[in-house]
Amino acid sequence: MSTITPDHAPATAEVAADVARPACKVTGRRVLRSEWAKLWSLRSTWITLGLGLLFLVAFGLIAAAQYRSRITSGGHMDPDFASASAVSLSLFGTNFAQLALGVLGVLVTAGEYSTGMIRSTLAAVPRRLPVLWSKAAVFGVVALAVGTAGAFVSFFFAKDIVASTRAAMTFSDPGVVRGLLGAGLYLALVAVIGTALGALLRSVAGGISVLVAALMLVPGLVSLLPTSWQDDIGPYLPSNAGQAMFALHHDASTLAPGAGLAVFLCWTLLALVAAAYRLVRSDA
Repeated sequence: MSTITPDHAPATAEVAADVARPACKVTGRRVLRSEWAKLWSLRSTWITLGLGLLFLVAFGLIAAAQYRSRITSGGHMDPDFASASAVSLSLFGTNFAQLALGVLGVLVTAGEYSTGMIRSTLAAVPRRLPVLWSKAAVFGVVALAVGTAGAFVSFFFAKDIVASTRAAMTFSDPGVVRGLLGAGLYLALVAVIGTALGALLRSVAGGISVLVAALMLVPGLVSLLPTSWQDDIGPYLPSNAGQAMFALHHDASTLAPGAGLAVFLCWTLLALVAAAYRLVRSDA
């Protein structure tokens, strides 16, 4: 009589393989590193960030040179331009830089949906929300660095251009550093809003359209309303609240820097919450 001894070799080999295989746990730090690598692997990142920095510095220097030219030649200037300061002139390119950074924010998220790469991303991070938070945090920090550096560089050269004029200012003047830091923070929050819109709409064209409408078209439409309505609605629009963050002078129709920051943060959180809701509730 013979006995058959069960073969435990395959099971033993599987157990050994499981023991030898390193545990790859999804952590917030690893998700951040992944999004950081993906951001810098795109050629559009380098191009768009470069354009944003170029717009901020170049338009600021052009505005300062134009102001200096009109002052010395005695040329006509409209009241807004005549009352400009070195800070407002150096930050003239903010409206153009915000488009570059906001569009890149849309591409950061909506681009993955257009290529289908988002499925691989969400398969690696099943909880989903860390992907959105990491994308917004990584690109927000990058935009903050680019925007702040551009604001300080622009002012550094613009203050020399408008020296000995009514617009002359230095870094030591009250509100100058706060205004430059506020401009960098504003551009960073615009980038985060663009990232949220890309995740919410999942369309590059749709995200860019909504971003441009919110920052540029809606303020123009509100200006067509009766004056009383403009005073009640205008200061709380995203672009107007954001500009209050880095403006040196305020009146009854504009918000204080702290209030502008609070309102713009609310708009940013609203966009992120809407994007998070759709990310959790619907398939990629």
